[in-house]
Amino acid sequence: MNTNNMRLANKRAIITASASGMGKAGCQLFCAQGARVAAIDRDRNGLESVVEQINSSGGEARGFVADLSDTAATIDVIREAQAWLGGVDVLWNHAGMPAPGDIDDLDLDRYRLSAELNLTSAVVISGEVIRSMRANRAGSIVFTSSTSGLVGSALSPLYSALKSGVIGLVKGLAVRYASEGIRVNAVCPGPVATPMLFDDFMKVDPRFSEKENEHRVLSAVPMGRLGQPMEIAHAALWLASDEAAFVTGVALPVDGGQTAR
Repeated sequence: MNTNNMRLANKRAIITASASGMGKAGCQLFCAQGARVAAIDRDRNGLESVVEQINSSGGEARGFVADLSDTAATIDVIREAQAWLGGVDVLWNHAGMPAPGDIDDLDLDRYRLSAELNLTSAVVISGEVIRSMRANRAGSIVFTSSTSGLVGSALSPLYSALKSGVIGLVKGLAVRYASEGIRVNAVCPGPVATPMLFDDFMKVDPRFSEKENEHRVLSAVPMGRLGQPMEIAHAALWLASDEAAFVTGVALPVDGGQTAR
């Protein structure tokens, strides 16, 4: 692949939750922009499909299957991915899931799983990757938070709490590691047309029908439409790239104006 003028030329990247939606779009885009990508997901079939498509198009990606709610498995897969890459220049912590909608009738097991995927896995992965970034005195880490981390979510206050935690982590890490050449930022998607939105988020508030929840979500977006996965991937690409060399500690909304109200 000719990497001249590519925004991630010769960069080594890890992207979690890569088998579908925004993570899949990120793998495709990062590879198209010159990166070698270690793609991580628990969905083996989906991951193999994404990697095959990228490699057949002239990119370079390898899939690593792991359940990131398992801390030991998470550490193992990140070390395996780093060994394949020979180091890490870019990390996109994208893994996550909806949290329960109700707090007065809480499914505690589902809440704990959501906390593991939305926040704990990102802490563990970043800790592993930062070691090599500190040695190189360079690196870019992007987290996926949400507009729900910037404003309260009626669909799931617990999701707001976890995604707010991601933003707090981003700001703290950005300040701590800025002097060592490591940038840390978050992309905050609004509602995006992914399987997770339709299969999970639209059903998380049982007080309303799925159709009513969809109307509530869309009515909060001034542009009047859902975002597309590739639109989020482009925002993450910019944050990851050297074009954003003076940007750290930012929580960037990509939301069709949702948080501008």
